[in-house]
Amino acid sequence: MKKIKYNNFEYELEKDYGNCFNYDEFIEKVTDYFNDYDYIFADYAYDKMRLKGFYDSTNKKVSSVNSIKYLDDYISNYCAYGAKYFLLKKLK
Repeated sequence: MKKIKYNNFEYELEKDYGNCFNYDEFIEKVTDYFNDYDYIFADYAYDKMRLKGFYDSTNKKVSSVNSIKYLDDYISNYCAYGAKYFLLKKLK
């Protein structure tokens, strides 16, 4: 798996549906807001990257709207059909 460094954190590229991960574009878009999340998910809508943070199910901040176990539901309900996306997992 590909490893990515951002803001003193290391991430692993877990999924890259559509081979869409672009480090420079990711760095342009991501903010400190995502530092707390265990996962960063990005999908493309109208050629624009959208980011969402998710927590691991063991994280005390997890809820039904940000649990990684509901990622497939999020993709089917909030992403365009066939949209490109990628998922980064924060390494401990």
